[in-house]
Amino acid sequence: MNVSMIAAMGKNRVIGKDNDLPWHLPDDFKYFQETTKGHFVIMGRKNWESLPHKFQPLPGRTNLVITHRNDYQAGGALVFNTLEAALRLARDKSEREAFIIGGGEVYRMGLPHADTIYLTEIDGEFEGAVTFPEFSEEDWTEVSRHHHKIDDRHAFSFDFVIYKRR
Repeated sequence: MNVSMIAAMGKNRVIGKDNDLPWHLPDDFKYFQETTKGHFVIMGRKNWESLPHKFQPLPGRTNLVITHRNDYQAGGALVFNTLEAALRLARDKSEREAFIIGGGEVYRMGLPHADTIYLTEIDGEFEGAVTFPEFSEEDWTEVSRHHHKIDDRHAFSFDFVIYKRR
């Protein structure tokens, strides 16, 4: 099974502020939906709770939520106490590619397990406390990059970048 992480981040590595995204990029939302559709998505409790109720669970995906709370309920999702337990279920169910979708702490836990990183690199710096973890270019190879210019629906330019572990 391929373990992937998918995120969008600013130049200062910020991925979130106050349980929300500090930008609105419709084509990045579309990319996320198309890339993760039909797969397992693994997220932390705060990320789950930040989803609008109409998107809990994220449709067309098997939603796995990680939390230290033993009695936590996430309607329509499976709940685990560790990332390893969630990944084990995905492997046991013969998932081809499981996606770690955040937040910051789950990305940090997931980085050692990841084979692929789908990273939307936004040309802007943002305020926020949640960041994407640093990763070494020695360990990763950029395999594709597609640029998206500023337009009437996107206030920032950005690149869809895919990294593979060496």
